[in-house]
Amino acid sequence: MALNNTFDARLQQETAVGAGVQILLLALLGSAIGMGPAGWLTGLAFAFATWAVLSRALHRSRLSSFGPANRVTLGRATLVGGVTALVADSFESSPPVTLLVGLTAVALILDGVDGKVARRTGTSSALGARFDMEVDAFLILVLSVYVSMQFGPWVLLIGGMRYGFVAAARVAPWLNAPLPPSFARKTVAALQGICLLLAGAELLPRAANLTVVLLALGSLVWSFGRDVLWLWRNSRTTVAEVPAEHMVLELAGR
Repeated sequence: MALNNTFDARLQQETAVGAGVQILLLALLGSAIGMGPAGWLTGLAFAFATWAVLSRALHRSRLSSFGPANRVTLGRATLVGGVTALVADSFESSPPVTLLVGLTAVALILDGVDGKVARRTGTSSALGARFDMEVDAFLILVLSVYVSMQFGPWVLLIGGMRYGFVAAARVAPWLNAPLPPSFARKTVAALQGICLLLAGAELLPRAANLTVVLLALGSLVWSFGRDVLWLWRNSRTTVAEVPAEHMVLELAGR
């Protein structure tokens, strides 16, 4: 018990350090660009929420160590917090686009690092994979908010699609079934951040940026649609293969 408490205390220290670094980044951004109340409050809310959720998840996971891969993901989460603060601040002022693009680019590049670190160090875990996925999803949501200020609310479909899928899975449990590995799915997921970053940087003409965002949305709809169709067909096949007598016994709780 004492050993478990020691491990848990060390894990909580890691999350506390992460929150501290997040606040330090906000302070640096605030002093550099004069960030307003919206940016500060949003950034602090992100730091607190990340600390609280991650601390609880680590406590429940009973991991013996935080691990180098999770440290990389926590660093990415810190950068995402900075991007979130800048996007929130953009509703009140105009923070430097180069700064937002720079933080986002580093976060996207590091997305390919934590997985490799986990595999090389033998520290892969379900919590690490979920942590990585949630950081990715939130970054896409924040970027879609930023780009939607150029092209309209429909861009929010890119960032909200994954959260809509999770919500739908609560109503339709068959959506929770595991999906087979797919290179196409990973490619489409990576494409979202790149396309939104390119559009947000406004380096291309408006028509080109619009095409890039439409490409991102179209590929995402195709990817989600393909997975939902596979899950639906698989759920029907599974039900059809289970003998009726066995299904009755399961429903009876035996």
